Amino acid sequence: MLKELLSNEKQYIDHFFQHLDLIATEQILDALGDCKGTLFFSGIGKSEAMAKKIAVTMASTGTRALFMAPTNALHGDIGILSNSDLFIMLSKGGESEELLNLVPFIHDKGAKTIAIVSDGASRLARLCNMNITLPLARELCPYNLVPTTSTQIQMIFGDLLTIALMKRKNFSRDQYAENHPSGKIGRRVKMKVQDLMLTGHELPLCHPSSQTLDTLVELSKKRCGCVLIVNKDKILQGIFTDGDLGRILTNQGPESLQKPISEMMSLNPKHISKEKLAWEALQQMEANPARPITVLAVTDEHQTVVGLIRMHDILQAGI
Repeated sequence: MLKELLSNEKQYIDHFFQHLDLIATEQILDALGDCKGTLFFSGIGKSEAMAKKIAVTMASTGTRALFMAPTNALHGDIGILSNSDLFIMLSKGGESEELLNLVPFIHDKGAKTIAIVSDGASRLARLCNMNITLPLARELCPYNLVPTTSTQIQMIFGDLLTIALMKRKNFSRDQYAENHPSGKIGRRVKMKVQDLMLTGHELPLCHPSSQTLDTLVELSKKRCGCVLIVNKDKILQGIFTDGDLGRILTNQGPESLQKPISEMMSLNPKHISKEKLAWEALQQMEANPARPITVLAVTDEHQTVVGLIRMHDILQAGI
């Protein structure tokens, strides 16, 4: 049953992508982008939930947007509207009386209206200044009644407009961070490598000429799972990890511990700048799912080691 439902939903969503009017979408996007006031989103029932989500997502990404319930609008909230605003109404059928009753009063305030519907012949589409039809094959519901696919395509369309507006405004990651000072998103876009990295005496370091056996003391004492091999100027030369130790003992035996670490270390270790986001460090560590790494050397522009960041610390920070 689930396999069939997944197949059906994919088919219905594909229908939306294949038949969406891109010219009309560009016109809607232009209207939203040119708006000098506020974008007000509204809807009834399940479309209300979609309208709320689109509004808050736009607000968090640099577009002035709010949700306004149609009933509240008719009971005073419409007073906030000005002739520089746009009022966008989401409705599958375009026949919700609450929205239809509201349109004339919005026009009286001088604001423009946009209908986002799945029935281009609906009264709402005809009443509004602009409209776009979201292609709907049918609902996933076996009776074609429960709003399922229709709400999905409303969400997709809203996200499409949101990201397009972000790109048009050149909305930066730093601006996004300012709008998300708390929570996991806030930490991801604000916390840098330098905020979490180990420095100074905490760093596990050794010289390339050091005997591998002597290096084990540093490996054990610093408990970082690795030792960074650096020259006298602290330029990164290589890395030796717990995993490397296990491999050389298995492949070469205990006598390998008498060799210099320069012969045992891994060359060209991955490294990162302290100015990068901790989230970027995590992504770099997980870039190869088959061989994830748990530590990154932190270096400056001359590849001088200035720190070490561990996956454990990144995850513990809630990123």
